[in-house]
Amino acid sequence: MNNGLYVVATPIGNLDDISKRALEVLTQADVIACEDTRVTRKLFALLSLDANKPFITYQDHNEEQQAQKLIDLINEGKALALVSDAGSPLISDPGYKLVRKCREQGVKVWTVPGCCAVISALQLSGLPTNRFMFAGFIPNKEKAREDLFKELCSLNSTLVFYETAQRIVKTLGVAQKYFQNREIAVAREITKLYEECLNGTAEELIQHFENNQPKGEMVLMVAPPNEPSASEIDVETLLKEKLKNMTLKSAVKEIADTYHLNKNNVYELALKLKNDQL
Repeated sequence: MNNGLYVVATPIGNLDDISKRALEVLTQADVIACEDTRVTRKLFALLSLDANKPFITYQDHNEEQQAQKLIDLINEGKALALVSDAGSPLISDPGYKLVRKCREQGVKVWTVPGCCAVISALQLSGLPTNRFMFAGFIPNKEKAREDLFKELCSLNSTLVFYETAQRIVKTLGVAQKYFQNREIAVAREITKLYEECLNGTAEELIQHFENNQPKGEMVLMVAPPNEPSASEIDVETLLKEKLKNMTLKSAVKEIADTYHLNKNNVYELALKLKNDQL
């Protein structure tokens, strides 16, 4: 096994989701860098891997100090596997600074892909996935939570957050204020026995969790803002504004793409407006 850094995804619930390649890398790696050695040793035991090899803690609190030490081990000829407590490393987990330092110093980095709660939740939700933004863990403090939702509420993307069961009802209350009647999905216990994904408005989901005690790690997703219907769009006014600073072709393309309109119809109206101005 070549020396270098191997970024290894581990299961988020179901142990059978570990990949054959991940098992090979974890078996052969000389050193395991992880968030919590107790959690990772337990995972190794469950997977019948050697839990006695060197485990080094690498987390938010010590990543600056540890990164160079880990790179030094690699430069000594070691193969280092980086794992998180569950799922894909670097997704709201420490690690990117280590990867960045490795690349700066010419240390080889490999990815060993696998489970990721963000992607799995989106697959369950049925919400649009052509454009999404992962915003990480929702802040615990009320003002920070409101500031985050206020910042993102106008973004034309599906929004994805991590949240805990203890705070989900309070968070949905804030979501109701900023996202109003947009569709929201909450996925929980992904890949586990009680996996479920609930869709509805914030109000409907609040009612559900008030009647059914929320449990497990959760992924909260918010659908993009509702697009106005074609009848609600004043295409003529939009064209007049765009044609002041853009070519006819560019104005037509931008408006048709932005509002999902028939390009030929927009082009015909643009031609008419231009001819009327002559």
